[in-house]
Amino acid sequence: MAHPKRKISKTRRDKRRTHYKAADQQIATCKTTGEAHLYHRAHWHEGKLYYRGKVLVDAAAAAEA
Repeated sequence: MAHPKRKISKTRRDKRRTHYKAADQQIATCKTTGEAHLYHRAHWHEGKLYYRGKVLVDAAAAAEA
């Protein structure tokens, strides 16, 4: 089993394990609304929450109830 000769800090380990991919996120265009949004994310358009072209939440219907 390998054993280190000196301690390596936890912050150095965490920096190595962190991978930011903010620049790699892809933008999709909704076929139903034409709204630009991130892949695998729901988005609001005119008071409705859409995901994969389908309405998940209608804010107007929720306000009436």
